[in-house]
Amino acid sequence: MEELRVARRASPHTVSNYARDLRAIANSAALRDVHDWTSLTSNDVRAIVAQQHRDGIAGRSLARRLSAVRGLYNFMIERGLASVNPALDILAPQDKKALPATLAPEEVTRLLARNLNDPMICRDLAMFELMYSSGLRLAELVSIDLADLDLSVGQVRVTGKGGKVRDLPVGEHAVDAINKWLGYRRSLPGADDSAVFLSSRGKRIAPRTVQMRLKKLAESQGLDRDCYPHMLRHSFASHLLESSGDLRAVQELLGHADISTTQIYTHLDFQHLAKVYDESHPRARRDRTVSDQ
Repeated sequence: MEELRVARRASPHTVSNYARDLRAIANSAALRDVHDWTSLTSNDVRAIVAQQHRDGIAGRSLARRLSAVRGLYNFMIERGLASVNPALDILAPQDKKALPATLAPEEVTRLLARNLNDPMICRDLAMFELMYSSGLRLAELVSIDLADLDLSVGQVRVTGKGGKVRDLPVGEHAVDAINKWLGYRRSLPGADDSAVFLSSRGKRIAPRTVQMRLKKLAESQGLDRDCYPHMLRHSFASHLLESSGDLRAVQELLGHADISTTQIYTHLDFQHLAKVYDESHPRARRDRTVSDQ
């Protein structure tokens, strides 16, 4: 720990986490009757990681613990206290990737069913209509400038990860909401700013403000969901895939470099199709909670 704190100038938080991870491995090793770091073998480390995973420790946490053990043994080897690193080639198990949370189409309709007479609510509806219409990331939304919009043809230009530029279609509802907002925007402080979406003080809206406004809007509309901006992007992708089945097109619209990133939405698509099948087909298997043998 002293090496971390002094020589490597690690923060107290890092030192504390490092010590906690090593203690977790040491406690499991003791249950295997291994009480000294010099006695720990690769088989021990592999068995400890497997048992901790069965006990519910996440793969990410186990990867961090393995990193701590590798760091310890590198230190010991440098000082002649050990000859091999028993954690060197051991990988942590990967956690199952959770399916992204989405809103049902009727929930989206309910969320965005507000009157547009208040400027800030009008702005919020324009933002969220656009996010859902075009599948935008939060960072992409707040970065949009007036020059990026061409509402006459229903198009927006966004700059995504890695500086990749995409021209995206904008739906009719979003175009109407944005036009309404732009009418209010002209009379606000900072109207000469290049940003499409401004705060009440006339500055480019901050990502945190967008998050808070969506949460507030969902609560006001009686949605019993923890709504966050990326949920609208997930909803866009799953709804589009359900209706079109065109995974490659959804990949392009989302700006994913690798189609494997987009393929998570095929799970959502299958769930939708399976539900329709089970409810409609005369020979459907009604209970999908029991796996095939």
